[in-house]
Amino acid sequence: MASVRRRRLRRIRILLPLLAAVFLAASTTAGATTTSAAVVEVPYFGTNPGNLRMFQYVPDGLAEGRPVVVALHGCTQNATGYGSAAGWIELADMWRFSVVLPEQRSTNNANNCFNWFASSDTTRGKGEVASVISMLDHTLAATRGDASRVYVTGLSAGGGMTSALLATYPDRFAGGGVVAGLPYRCASALYEAYTCMYVGKNLSPSAWGDLVRAASSHKGPWPTVSVWHGTADSTVSVANQRELVEQWTNVHGTDATADHTDTVGGHSRAVYEDTEGRPVVQTVTLTGMGHGQPVDPGTGEGQCGRAAPYLLDVDVCAAWHLGRWWGLG
Repeated sequence: MASVRRRRLRRIRILLPLLAAVFLAASTTAGATTTSAAVVEVPYFGTNPGNLRMFQYVPDGLAEGRPVVVALHGCTQNATGYGSAAGWIELADMWRFSVVLPEQRSTNNANNCFNWFASSDTTRGKGEVASVISMLDHTLAATRGDASRVYVTGLSAGGGMTSALLATYPDRFAGGGVVAGLPYRCASALYEAYTCMYVGKNLSPSAWGDLVRAASSHKGPWPTVSVWHGTADSTVSVANQRELVEQWTNVHGTDATADHTDTVGGHSRAVYEDTEGRPVVQTVTLTGMGHGQPVDPGTGEGQCGRAAPYLLDVDVCAAWHLGRWWGLG
């Protein structure tokens, strides 16, 4: 009997440390799963004349006074997928800002495109642009964010809506990023949209600028604008990049001749300065890239995003470079 008791005691002494280790590992794992933020829908955010859905990402423990980025998806996409795949969610965690992710409804547009071409949705105080501003106001109030550091960006139809927001609410945005998008009021109805997309509309810089100046009573200062486009884009012609440059350099009171040129990931970048030497417009032209948002999956410096339909792995992450252009990171 004594030998049996000794064998039992030895087994207990061996099992106790193993049980403690298992318990500790389980506790650590459980704790780790309760700290990550998520993209969430905000059902009620204020007036919504454009009948859009609002999604939002706020990193855990975000301090007051942080910037806000509004990110607009392209056609056939949704808010959460675009925000994650484009890299904005991981950058929000890294650089500490909140993200507003508007989402189109199929009842508004069968392809889930923002209606960048409809005057009813691209006029200050009306339609989809007014809905996005309601979302922005809700996020600024909820996070006590910095209203002077608000930025907007979008892909394709989201890029066209980015142009519309910059034009109709230039007082609300410090900067914008148009990816494979179009100038403001290139079209004001659906029948004009396809010409703008596939061919482009050639107006004078002053005519383009007048369209922005007529969109609000704002007299400046104006948001900075970064324009990204692939040379092999067969959905939205790269000619729109040049017209965007002419529109926004004219608004800033300068010409459409680049003051500096260099490269980003081997692709051409041009910078346009105002009369006081401040960079106000830039372009990044991606040689051989089709229609989509540039991403560069990975964890290294300058990398972000993941490949998906219309999110193209070209070894350059547009979101990262836009964030740096805006001073977020």
